[in-house]
Amino acid sequence: MTGRLNSAQPYAVALFRIVVGLLFACHGAATLFGVLGGPMGGSTPEIGAWPSWYAAVIQLVCGGLVLIGLATRPAAFLASGSMAYAYFKVHQPEALWPLQNGGESSALFCWAFFLLVFTGSGALGLDRLFSRGARVGAQPTAAGGSAPESSGSAEASVKREEAIRTAR
Repeated sequence: MTGRLNSAQPYAVALFRIVVGLLFACHGAATLFGVLGGPMGGSTPEIGAWPSWYAAVIQLVCGGLVLIGLATRPAAFLASGSMAYAYFKVHQPEALWPLQNGGESSALFCWAFFLLVFTGSGALGLDRLFSRGARVGAQPTAAGGSAPESSGSAEASVKREEAIRTAR
């Protein structure tokens, strides 16, 4: 049973990443453009208004990047930091606990993105596609440059990765 769950882990992380990224991007779109029910505060912020406009841009851009799995770790790091700022600057001064101060979504997004900093994009992310292409396409040489990798070596690399995944 554990082996099956472990083999599905990259796909579970990808699904988690997609849902969290979509929800975060929707918050940004709602705040910036007044779509999807509009911003929670009532009106869209003026361009450049601190911190609401910048927070909405971070939400839209980082949420979109996390959604597609491109630059997942840096985008998740920035998103996590912005939600930590939102929690401690906006919500926490009102009361100690998130249920009391209305900061549940900020706290959850902060920790969800913090987790993605360490897990990466999982399966189905563009990060994985680009990193695999870079690894398979070139192999470091003794001189520090790169040489084309033979197809036999690429196949061995894939088999090694599969064996490691299966062993977990």
